[in-house]
Amino acid sequence: MPTSRTGRPPAPRVPKRPAATRLPRQTGVLAFYHRARRGWDRPLTAYYLIFGGSLLITVLGLVMVYSASQITALQMSLPGSYFFRKQLLAAVIGAGLLFAASRMPVRLHRALAYPILAGAVFLMILVQIPGIGVSVNGNQNWISLGGSFQIQPSEFGKLALVLWGADLLARKQDKRLLTQWKHMLVPLVPAAFMLLGLIMIGGDMGTAIILTAILFGLLWLAGAPTRLFAGVLSVAAVLGLILIKTSANRMARLQCLGATEPQSGPVDCWQAVHGIYALASGGIFGSGLGASVEKWGQLPEAHTDFIFAVTGEELGLAGTLSVLALFAALGYAGIRVAGRTEDPFVRYAAGGVTTWITAQAVINIGAVLGLLPIAGVPLPLFSYGGSALLPTMFAIGLLIAFARDEPAARAALAMRQPRFGRKRGAGGTGSKRSPRRWNTMRRRASVARSSGER
Repeated sequence: MPTSRTGRPPAPRVPKRPAATRLPRQTGVLAFYHRARRGWDRPLTAYYLIFGGSLLITVLGLVMVYSASQITALQMSLPGSYFFRKQLLAAVIGAGLLFAASRMPVRLHRALAYPILAGAVFLMILVQIPGIGVSVNGNQNWISLGGSFQIQPSEFGKLALVLWGADLLARKQDKRLLTQWKHMLVPLVPAAFMLLGLIMIGGDMGTAIILTAILFGLLWLAGAPTRLFAGVLSVAAVLGLILIKTSANRMARLQCLGATEPQSGPVDCWQAVHGIYALASGGIFGSGLGASVEKWGQLPEAHTDFIFAVTGEELGLAGTLSVLALFAALGYAGIRVAGRTEDPFVRYAAGGVTTWITAQAVINIGAVLGLLPIAGVPLPLFSYGGSALLPTMFAIGLLIAFARDEPAARAALAMRQPRFGRKRGAGGTGSKRSPRRWNTMRRRASVARSSGER
């Protein structure tokens, strides 16, 4: 055995480890895709999308309501900011409802289901009593609160159907009754048809379509079989065709699909055509905020049902695509909340709210684009109308509460440290505080100077 010069046996050679293969550094589009994917998978993504998206839609809606309603207010001999101030008041009240709903526990939401349903049905019955109900644009779905304030109870019927239907289906799922078709349909479908009947007595088919969409969304989430789902859809389609055929106004709206210029006769398509004119004249970046031409009496309901057309004229394609992206993000976040929860009530309620907001946005924007008949429904969180804004913001508060209630989201929120009012040491004024970053850097600099480094 060979030895070294010192007489000791040589140390055994350690085999060199193979060099770790470095993964190629991702750059460009692929790196952005992976970062975006990691961001989408974070626990609080749905929470931020719901809160931020709804806030941006509401603020942009206030700006557009102020811009689109000035001419209408002046034509009515009112101050130019009249409609904006009313919408701002509704937004402030709605913000309080949103905050309250986002802080309520799930059991309290379930407890409110029956009172909200009973209150909505009672108000919808009052609408049909002569002297109490008020007719607006041919639809008697309003109750006067005195002065210029009115309330539309059918808007609260959407929230009532979501909460009550979610609680009903959740209790039946806990008892394993949803496997039987009669328990899936009764009493959900009869109660929904009761609300639809009260709405259709007043002639508001647009709101009836939204309630029908919510009903189908709840049945879909409950796992209704295809035959049952198709049967309910067929009945609703037949009833809808009968209601359209028996109304000259609804037939006229149906005939205006794809119209590009006003016609002479009983079907003039004035509103639909001027909505297209407003979108077409906007271009890429629009004519500028407040510079719309169509709102000067040419476009009816510029600040309510057709506010998206004024948005396209003043903010252009960039503005309309931004609104669409915000609604798409809101819909994605709602679907994510409904898909990741294990609570059946949360799944049904989140799915119902998402169906409500998404369907109403699609119907409103589709009517402005000339792809769907004009249904007379507002753009959620965006159009003028306090009766539509208040229940919608409460529903957004529901989604925020459900997004915060996810286990991963609760853990992420619990790990956060408060930005203000951090706890100090228990020794009172003489206790040691945690060193600030600049103190740490100064201490490192002093150590470096003492060791002879420059």
